Amino acid sequence: MKPARMSLPDVARVGAAGLVTRPLRAFLAAAGIAIGVAAMVAVVGISASSRAGVERDLAAIGTNLLTAAPGQTFGGEPARLPDEAVEMAGRVDGVTGASATGRLDVAVYRSDLMPVGETNGLGVLAARTDLLGPVGGALAYGSWLNQVTLRGPAVVLGAEAARLLGVHRVDADVRLWLSNRWFVVVGVLRPAPLAPELDTAVLVGWPAAETLLGFDGGIGTVYVRTDPDRVTDVRALLARAVAPAHPNEVLVERPSDALLAQAVTDRALTGLLLGLGAVALLVGGVGVANTMIVSVLERRAEVGLRRALGATRAQIRTQFLVESLLLSALGGAAGILSGAAVTGAYAWFRDWPPAVPVWAQAAGLAVTVLIGGVAGLYPAVRAARLPPTEALSVP
Repeated sequence: MKPARMSLPDVARVGAAGLVTRPLRAFLAAAGIAIGVAAMVAVVGISASSRAGVERDLAAIGTNLLTAAPGQTFGGEPARLPDEAVEMAGRVDGVTGASATGRLDVAVYRSDLMPVGETNGLGVLAARTDLLGPVGGALAYGSWLNQVTLRGPAVVLGAEAARLLGVHRVDADVRLWLSNRWFVVVGVLRPAPLAPELDTAVLVGWPAAETLLGFDGGIGTVYVRTDPDRVTDVRALLARAVAPAHPNEVLVERPSDALLAQAVTDRALTGLLLGLGAVALLVGGVGVANTMIVSVLERRAEVGLRRALGATRAQIRTQFLVESLLLSALGGAAGILSGAAVTGAYAWFRDWPPAVPVWAQAAGLAVTVLIGGVAGLYPAVRAARLPPTEALSVP
């Protein structure tokens, strides 16, 4: 008598029977697979979201910002840029804008009653009215320094400085204590990816810093915005332009290089974390194999009955192999959804565009199916080899 052939729906139904009848065991076995896949998808997704955030920031603010800062003299002493450094930098062919800040040795407090050491590590910078253009800065709320506030007791806060000081609004009652006098907060900046030093700074008008805070006028950092096609040329000329007599004492940098280096570092870290996720996935595969072996031992009577009713070894083998594949596929699908959810939540927290590459999702599902096939192969072959009489004789 020729054995009946099983259709694909029948194969799926028979393979799913073991999962439905033992839901807790199936859940625990699938959870191991899900954790490994979720870890791998989340690692790839977070890394991709981080790169997307960097690319978005660079697209918005450009990679054509250069900075020039004083280094050291031959004697090891701190160098000083000429007072005309900004104007000389602005004359370089290819420069579209230039400005500067100067650092003050002044502490800032939320109240005049604060202990002397509790400054939150914030710095005070003297700033010019044209600073936001070259650095690509923007206001979150309030206003930037103008011809009036530039000379008076007024400050603009960086994004992180405002958070640390608990400043969430701008009006005449919001004041800070600097050098034994009150300064009114007139504005708060958005985060500046290419000038992170501004995020933790309290910015005071250049003339006010000189007259009210004893600033000596020393330039700390010159910010130069260039034509996008002339960045390399301007970089080669900038040190000699801002300090013609001592160009070796000038440190010229391109802030966007640090962001790009961060992206490269993220990719290296992603490889390491993917390896850890693969280990977790392998452990999950071992869990599936153990579950299927136990399932075969517990269902020997079922196997014997099916064999006695005419099921072939191939059909028994297919039943247990499909069960293993379904178990792994369910774990893989749950892992992909969990990994995508973790990526979305973390990207939202960091204000990144969420990105989970399709290849990562497809690879995660394919790997789980492969692991399910490998994990279920031995139990399936073992079940198929059980003689009907031996299987039915099990008490």
